[in-house]
Amino acid sequence: MQTVQLEKLSDKQSQPESQLKFITEAWLQIVECRRVLKWTYAYGYYLPENEHAKRQFFEYLQGEAESGLERLHQCAEKELQVYLSADGPTPGFNEFHTKLAGLTSVTRNYFENLVRALMENGLSDVDSHGACSRAGSSKNLGGKGRGGRGKGTSSNSGGPSRNLDDSGCWSCEHCTFANTLSTTVCEMCRQHRSVGTP
Repeated sequence: MQTVQLEKLSDKQSQPESQLKFITEAWLQIVECRRVLKWTYAYGYYLPENEHAKRQFFEYLQGEAESGLERLHQCAEKELQVYLSADGPTPGFNEFHTKLAGLTSVTRNYFENLVRALMENGLSDVDSHGACSRAGSSKNLGGKGRGGRGKGTSSNSGGPSRNLDDSGCWSCEHCTFANTLSTTVCEMCRQHRSVGTP
């Protein structure tokens, strides 16, 4: 990517290579996240069998991490091809830049918080009775979206409360971060809450 494709992209999009470092950052983030995800499988293997709630919550978080990483990888690989194969500067390149940089940032934050939740407190927000403090855990991990392994559910089913989850949080439509109801601006991506979101 760095030695061949960035130079090619620089020529085709009439952009200096220094302005394309967001692509390298995205790929480095993908590599780092794949490495972290690899070790989550080892972590999950050693979770005690009798802690069903913790295991279920872990699988949900892991599924969210997988789906978020796939979104970033899809953008960095497939969507980039449109601009690499173009004959000249493409009008949507600036939007692509914004999208890829945003996905990189959101994915980085989610994985950093995932590692913190697993390593520093061992999912301690899940108590022995199976109740999970979503406002404490899922919110800090970057919210919710599509459950990657079938364990998570999304409350984006339409209607005025489509972004409100069971714990009383609202999910950002831009980055899926679960925010407290008292906020009107997403704590992750700084986007304002939609009008129809409670």
